[in-house]
Amino acid sequence: MTTVAAQVKKLTMIQAITDAMKTMMKEDDSVLILGEDVGINGGVFRATEGLIEEFGDERVVDTPLAESGIVGTSVGLAVNGFKPICEMQFFGFIYPAFNQLITHATRMRQRSLGRYTVPMVIRAPYGAGVKAPEIHSDSVEALFTHIPGLKVVTPSNPYDAKGLLIASIEDPDPVLFIEPMRCYRTGRTQVPDEKYAVELGKAATVKEGTDVTILTWGAMVQDTVKAVEKWEAGKDASCEIIDLRTLYLLDKETIRKSVEKTGRAVVVHEAPETGGVSGDVISLINDAAFFYLKAPVQKVTGFDTPVPVYSLELDYLPSAQKIIHAVEQTLQY
Repeated sequence: MTTVAAQVKKLTMIQAITDAMKTMMKEDDSVLILGEDVGINGGVFRATEGLIEEFGDERVVDTPLAESGIVGTSVGLAVNGFKPICEMQFFGFIYPAFNQLITHATRMRQRSLGRYTVPMVIRAPYGAGVKAPEIHSDSVEALFTHIPGLKVVTPSNPYDAKGLLIASIEDPDPVLFIEPMRCYRTGRTQVPDEKYAVELGKAATVKEGTDVTILTWGAMVQDTVKAVEKWEAGKDASCEIIDLRTLYLLDKETIRKSVEKTGRAVVVHEAPETGGVSGDVISLINDAAFFYLKAPVQKVTGFDTPVPVYSLELDYLPSAQKIIHAVEQTLQY
């Protein structure tokens, strides 16, 4: 018996996201897309380009500019057998839909004693560094990791983007799928043409190391890799880099095992420091690996301000210099 090798193609992250939605819409007639300009225009970033031509306007639905209506309608569709994917044009536009998410989408399973679930995905581009104005660059994932019943997922590369999105669409409960805008078209990686899933709740070890664990996600993954690889040249120390991928629920085992191995940890994210997901990660490390720590856990974050205008935007983001400074601080102990 001969086996046929899986077809792969080099895709950008935005192409991988489109491919994931197309794959699931071909397989399952209950999958549909709702959002502002997702139809004829193909979405503000062209994530849904070509889908209305292939699947029609009853499955790729242009909606009014009303995020609460998009999410609220999707909740109703989800409890009635559909699997809606609703697009927020930018993460910062999701605030009008917050009530629908926290009051209805995430509570329906409990409210109905398990009779109903809400298999819906909310896609939302996020993050600074693309010269977008005002609330277009918000990174407020921590607001949503505090909501029981809602998974929060973020890819850092095209392969994970397709696999994580497929897993999110197949999940029986609501998933917030936030996409780092800076990664949309920054490079191409090989992505299988066939359907595959990347398990939710599982982190990825992007780079192995022995002395410091760096935990990060989204666009910060590649920034961290570049900073560390440059720093490690000629050094006796090495860093292990973990891409968390799912921010709720966190992969406690991967985090624990890595910190037990290295004895040091740094958390990097571009969201504001106060109340950020870094606090949950550090608490987890202190609970599960405290006696292995050789140094206090460091964190590198954005500032407790809105993302500034783009002339100052790069000063807001964690820089390679700040990441390496945190690594060196842990190595002083």
